[in-house]
Amino acid sequence: MSDTDARIERLPLLDAILSRLRDMIIEGQLPPGTRLNEGQIGQQLGVSRTPLREAIKYLASEGLVELVPARGAVVKQFGAREVRDMLEVIRILEQQAGIIACAQATDAGIAGVRALHDRMLACYARRDRMAYYKLNQAIHTAIVALADNGALSEVHARLQTRLKRVRFIGHEGAEKWASAVGEHERMIAALEARDADGLSDILGRHLTLAWERVRDDLPAQT
Repeated sequence: MSDTDARIERLPLLDAILSRLRDMIIEGQLPPGTRLNEGQIGQQLGVSRTPLREAIKYLASEGLVELVPARGAVVKQFGAREVRDMLEVIRILEQQAGIIACAQATDAGIAGVRALHDRMLACYARRDRMAYYKLNQAIHTAIVALADNGALSEVHARLQTRLKRVRFIGHEGAEKWASAVGEHERMIAALEARDADGLSDILGRHLTLAWERVRDDLPAQT
């Protein structure tokens, strides 16, 4: 990333800083365990320390960053068991949401998920990994939203945010990426058919495979 590309110019400042830092964490430019050097990052993004500190505190509230005594802000390193446990809860939440969605979602709501899916496939076709990843996550969020359960959506969003980097590395490699796309194809087909059992099954398999795709890349403990 060049200095010109990194600079933030027009977007609302805090949101822009948050978006950029999340992307840097997701893509591994700020790997787990990295201390966030405010001076260096501020210079790279072209922002002052005050909004940068606010953004870092917000990332800490999301669970992407830890505020460590004597070290400052550090990118959170999740251990294998933590990731497995969070993915298991996400699996249960998404399966339940999928069942509810098949029963009560509007046709327009399902069409909205289809539109996200088609855009995601276009990103896959041109191998735009970050855009693909963001649409992939938006699809999972949208399916959960179709259940129209605020508490379910809130817990799901919190866990999904913490796993941003982990879910991104799950698409590394052509074989893993193609497999994930195929699972999404089956997900959207089941949703459009309002096949609750089928959608629950593929969501369960998708999240189980998500764990299998990343487990060897994670430390045994934090």
